[in-house]
Amino acid sequence: MRQRGVNYDVGRSMGSRSMNWRPDYTDPLMRRELDIIRADLHANAVRLGGRDPRRLLTAAGYAASIGLNVWLGPELANATPRRTLAYITEAAAAAEPLFQRWPDRLTFSVGNEFTVFMPSIVPGRRLAHLGRLPRLREFMRSGQDTLRAFLAQAAASVRRVYGGPVSYSALPYEKVDWDHFDVVGVNYYRQQALTTDKYLTAISRLQATGKPVAITELGFASCQKADDPKFLSTFNVVPLSMLGVTVPALRQLIRPRVRTVYPRDEQAQATLLVDQLELLDQVGVDRAFVMNFSFPIAPFSEDPRHDLDATALSIVRTLPHGQHGTTYPDVGWEPKEAFHAVARYYRQQEAR
Repeated sequence: MRQRGVNYDVGRSMGSRSMNWRPDYTDPLMRRELDIIRADLHANAVRLGGRDPRRLLTAAGYAASIGLNVWLGPELANATPRRTLAYITEAAAAAEPLFQRWPDRLTFSVGNEFTVFMPSIVPGRRLAHLGRLPRLREFMRSGQDTLRAFLAQAAASVRRVYGGPVSYSALPYEKVDWDHFDVVGVNYYRQQALTTDKYLTAISRLQATGKPVAITELGFASCQKADDPKFLSTFNVVPLSMLGVTVPALRQLIRPRVRTVYPRDEQAQATLLVDQLELLDQVGVDRAFVMNFSFPIAPFSEDPRHDLDATALSIVRTLPHGQHGTTYPDVGWEPKEAFHAVARYYRQQEAR
């Protein structure tokens, strides 16, 4: 596996008025965390995702400067196709100077899971109920003409202003015409396939394109039954309890609370992650990005009733507000077992 990486969020959100997933984000913190990813996690690649192009470009420039390969992924969730096209084209034009400076380290992604995050692809859908919509099932069985047409337009628009490799982070069921792209990118979790054989068969079909294949998301929860696919699509929290995270004035009064208690099992997460990385390495996948480095809106608690981190796919656990780690006293998180297991694996591959 040529690029061994991790997903790093610089501020994803589901819309301009939605919660930002990185309320803790600052440029100094970004630089510190990317340093840790390079030096201590032993990653040689990072997939950057977020809504703010300035944050993305700043992070991409710093990551490239310390030797990381960068998958640059601007994401404008729940926007119209016209607005999305203008957004990604502007971001690609702004990324061109970075590509000129580091031509061997930058891949630009035109988007992420448009079937889910662009309303017009499956008309009339609501994100929260997407999986239950007959229209989605019909779309999956169809030729997916709306998605394919938009991706072709997006790739062409980006190529007019950006000279580097171009890709897209697809869902496993999206029928992407990879002729428009330089790298095949799929968010493909092992638990989405019924068996390992079916998982590997799907990957071999992607490899048959003759292009490098990147598994742009893979990961597991930090609890018992860590490989249950339900943890990929649900946020285990009582919605009103999130007011304590989103409204600072309420932080002392309201604590985030889980809907269902799932006992922590960090070792299960660590074992499953390394098993999947080994599997991808054995079959010749070019790049893999563990999901996710951190997830600050799902903080850890020693009380299982408030431990949102137990079902988070992150490899570090965010500590309660104001607390600092012991491994890295200057940050507000602590590495999980998965961090250490992935670091050992990446270090072994680095030495080969």
